[in-house]
Amino acid sequence: MHEKRFEGDFARLRNPERIARLDVERVVSLCLDRVNIKTMLDVGTGTGVFAEAFAKRGLFILGVDVNSEMLPAARRFVPACEFSVATAERLPCADDSLDLVFMGLLLHESDEQVQVLREAQRVARIRVGILEWAYREEDFGAPLEHRLSPDSMLKMSKQAGFSKIEEIPLTKLIFYRLTP
Repeated sequence: MHEKRFEGDFARLRNPERIARLDVERVVSLCLDRVNIKTMLDVGTGTGVFAEAFAKRGLFILGVDVNSEMLPAARRFVPACEFSVATAERLPCADDSLDLVFMGLLLHESDEQVQVLREAQRVARIRVGILEWAYREEDFGAPLEHRLSPDSMLKMSKQAGFSKIEEIPLTKLIFYRLTP
């Protein structure tokens, strides 16, 4: 949070202290575990924290975010990646065009969660990785409005057409690994 590359950008984020607590490398390892992934889409890229971690692993990355104000920070943070404005409900990618679609702390913010998952399933050849807040998380006060339970994630993932859904609990978060 105190790095110069983020100066001025965290003020626009709703909960920067949460992002600072993430174990980014652990999440990247879970996304890439046991599969040969070369290309990915980072949905809701924000300042590019995850994009940078994926780029360090040698992946070709596209990043999209609905907030155009965050993309200049992402471009400075990860200049080798391609970032553009787009919504999670309508991704600007062809069917099966990327190996991995990653969404970090995003799905609970959408009112069209099944549509978001369908779009991710449409674009991903190999895997979709979703990082979400745990259903019961008292550490951060009142629950988020759209807090998703693992049961609702399982139901929505099946509705979206995923064949395999893995739930991996982390310290404060849950990582879902979905296979089209």
